[in-house]
Amino acid sequence: MGGFELTWAVRRVCLIWLAVLAGVVCLCVAAESPNPVKPVAADVVVSAAKEGRIAYRLTTPEEMQELLGPALKDKKDRDGDFELVILEYPDVQATFGRISGYSSLFTLRRLVVGQKIVDIGAERLIVLRNEDDLKKIDYFFGLENVSLANLDLRDKLKVIEVMSFDTRTVWPEPNKMPEGFEPARLLEEGKNPGLGIRNLHKKGIDGRGVGIAIIDQPLVRNHKELRDNVVQFEDVDVQNVGPQMHGPGVSSIAVGKTCGVAPAASLVYYATPQWKWNSCRPYCDVIDKILELNKTLKDSEKIRVVSISQGMFSRWSDFADWKKVVEKTAGEGILVVPCGTTLLDYGTLTRITDKNPDEPTSYRRGKESSPKNALLVPAGNRTIAGQVGPEVYKFDRGDAMSWAAPYLAGLAALAFQVNPEIKPDEIVKLWVETAVKTNAGPVVNPTGFIDAVQKNKRRDGNH
Repeated sequence: MGGFELTWAVRRVCLIWLAVLAGVVCLCVAAESPNPVKPVAADVVVSAAKEGRIAYRLTTPEEMQELLGPALKDKKDRDGDFELVILEYPDVQATFGRISGYSSLFTLRRLVVGQKIVDIGAERLIVLRNEDDLKKIDYFFGLENVSLANLDLRDKLKVIEVMSFDTRTVWPEPNKMPEGFEPARLLEEGKNPGLGIRNLHKKGIDGRGVGIAIIDQPLVRNHKELRDNVVQFEDVDVQNVGPQMHGPGVSSIAVGKTCGVAPAASLVYYATPQWKWNSCRPYCDVIDKILELNKTLKDSEKIRVVSISQGMFSRWSDFADWKKVVEKTAGEGILVVPCGTTLLDYGTLTRITDKNPDEPTSYRRGKESSPKNALLVPAGNRTIAGQVGPEVYKFDRGDAMSWAAPYLAGLAALAFQVNPEIKPDEIVKLWVETAVKTNAGPVVNPTGFIDAVQKNKRRDGNH
């Protein structure tokens, strides 16, 4: 009996020690095991952004949901020309966008955690990590501020030859570039307005003594392409809004030092919120400002041309007001050049990059053109001033009407320089009459047009 009791006592002590040891082991395992609670979405996206796993223009909604799981809310929206997809998680909102009319992927544009905007690299160079990243780059913004240094582009000519780029774009080493693709050459050659414009400049026909007014989005006023031309600038309902891509583009095509049709013309610029103006009235009000300003200027300083890269006027309910203002400006000797067909049924051209820009046959019809157009104007494959700084230039593939209007405005300035007495409607008539017939259609003919303006001056006895 005593032996049994001793054995049981020993057994009990052992059980107690085993229990203690088991508890210690459990505590150790618990201490070393990861937190079984999944980290919240806010922590995950902040870390991923810091590590570059999610980034501006390189992350899709699908990739975000792979990271965070299904969103609590998934909605679509619009912001001007942007189509948006917005994913919402607890304390996280991720906005993805693409430009309307393009079949590109939705990519990350904005990330908000709590009330704070997370840095996803929108202000930094966008570094492509692999070929999949190249597939995400949209055709509207193209390769602006993008580094392709990590890629081999030798078999990617069909992709990059249709994308815009700028002087910030970083390219791979030459041995990883497509044969014959030379970005620096394209940027330089793209500054040429083409169709003999530079030959007119050599003769002193460059717009000097003529004022051009542009009504468009906020401008980079100190861009080296434009700063010597701007004689007056006014913000109209866009205070505290930074420069947009549209303003520098239209201005450099009209009066740019190296890109412009009329590089010696003076520029009066009205920065406006075109993205929210949806009636003729605001534009009419700005033109009234121009007419009042002209009353204070010498003849050699007066505005003779107004360029507006907007073509919606005829679709707005107050179009009758617009027509009255345009007739009034014509009576004052000022030509208003908008997009659309209210002035002239014209369309766009794209330059074929490996051909002589001065030859009318070196252009193909642009997307914004039709066989019915009375005139076709260069627009695509042009170098323009960029919107992000005074030294940046962009090689723009787009052939929008927005670029054609300032080309014609610059050409009108050359006509007013040669013959200050020419009537605005005569300029439009001579554009059409002197056009060169090509397979693409009737192409504007700057040399023939200026010759006709000079002949009219002699015929009318204007000296």
